[in-house]
Amino acid sequence: MQIENLAEDPSVKRTNFLAAFLVAVSLISTGCGNSDSIKSLLLTATGRSSGSTFNLAGQDGQLQLTVFAIYNSGKRIDVTTASTFTVVNVCCDQNGNNLPPYGPTTVPINATGLMTAIAPLCTWTDAVVTTATTSAPANPPQWEYTGFYQTTANYRGFISQPVAIGVGVTASNSSPIGGCGP
Repeated sequence: MQIENLAEDPSVKRTNFLAAFLVAVSLISTGCGNSDSIKSLLLTATGRSSGSTFNLAGQDGQLQLTVFAIYNSGKRIDVTTASTFTVVNVCCDQNGNNLPPYGPTTVPINATGLMTAIAPLCTWTDAVVTTATTSAPANPPQWEYTGFYQTTANYRGFISQPVAIGVGVTASNSSPIGGCGP
């Protein structure tokens, strides 16, 4: 009986390659049990605020917007510079006029997520205190939105939760101490 060299047989080489390939795919696909893909986006704002209420206070007032991609594993990665922003004006200024559309002359957002107040707006009013003898603004002021810019971040098909941002560039006509907003 003659022993052949099976290592040189093409069908054995294909079988060995296929077996090695299947082992590699099996190891890769069972590595962690799931892929670490993006689950959601988180939009945060840093700057002048009163709790969860944000305000672009004063001419050239600024808020730093930061966008985090939240992964299934729980890790957070800052994706601000790779994100785009959508801004919708909601309602009115303190005089009841519609807010001007978002853009470079109102409250622009630069490539690093820095939002700046440019337009002379006040989207706040001081709550009116009504008693049997008086109807006057609260002192100290109790600020309420009259309108705001609703901002969301977009990254790789994901959209963040909205953040409401008021603008306090001009003086409020309802505040006994002047100013506009918290």
